[in-house]
Amino acid sequence: MFRLILSRLIQLPVILTVIFVVTFVLAWVAPGSPLDRTDGRRPPPEVQEAMLRQYNLHSPWAFAGSYVRNVVTRADFGPSLQYPELRVSQIIGQSLPVSAAVGVAALIIGLFMGVMAGVIGALKPGSVLDAASLATALLGVSLPAFVTGSILLVIFVGLLGWVSVGGWEWPGWDFWTTAWWGDAWQFLRRITLPAVTLGAMPAAYIARLVRLGLADIMASDFIRTARAKGLSHHRALFRHALKVAFLPVLSFLGPAAAAAMTGSFVVEKVFNIPGLGEYFVNAVLNKDQFLILGIVLVYSVMLILFNLLVDIAYAWVDPRIEL
Repeated sequence: MFRLILSRLIQLPVILTVIFVVTFVLAWVAPGSPLDRTDGRRPPPEVQEAMLRQYNLHSPWAFAGSYVRNVVTRADFGPSLQYPELRVSQIIGQSLPVSAAVGVAALIIGLFMGVMAGVIGALKPGSVLDAASLATALLGVSLPAFVTGSILLVIFVGLLGWVSVGGWEWPGWDFWTTAWWGDAWQFLRRITLPAVTLGAMPAAYIARLVRLGLADIMASDFIRTARAKGLSHHRALFRHALKVAFLPVLSFLGPAAAAAMTGSFVVEKVFNIPGLGEYFVNAVLNKDQFLILGIVLVYSVMLILFNLLVDIAYAWVDPRIEL
């Protein structure tokens, strides 16, 4: 395991370098100017020239060199061209915890709903419950997030009035120690619908993976041997088959966790959440190269680390797999 972790850490700078080069080239050659204002106007020519020199935007080599030097030596992603009062590190520090909170809640909901739907279908193969679980999974994969979110808003906000989505209030890291019950309850009310919307698609994929995996494993030789020795169908499924069927789910959880925790622009836009996804889309539209590179690098690091955790979890779930 130590060799696996060490090899991944050695690969990390190489992978990040490739990602940085590709992202930088695409951001640099994209049409438009990072100095354009949102109202369509541009600063006077002398101001543009001064800004280009200040941010090293006059030369791709100067920009790349200064950016890499600041990131490596000071962990500084530079200023934001779209938000002059903020630096990229501040934007990521403010928005990433919000996206991560919604992403963690979405993964928990998606994992619970997906495994439960897959197990229910496997317990009664060919039954109405099995068909219903597969149909629900197909519906979850097919519906876009903005459709799911809009339906939930109409039902639980417009018709039932159970929750409110009038903006976003981050309770802070100390809300468990100061008036934690009221803050926690309000926080849960606001995070539930975005988390369900974001977790619907992972839940559908997990349900299909678990259901199909259990169907194959329950027909395997070692399960038939266990059943021949007197083990019931339910015990064979939960004690032996489910653990093996969870391996494809682990493969899916790595990139799904990174994507969920770094923010979904659609979900954040529908529910008015100031997360990382909305900042990234605005950065691309306005060619904010500092913000684009910063968010992409953060997402890449999270993706690599989550995949490393998945590889380690493989050996814990199935000891037959060599790291």
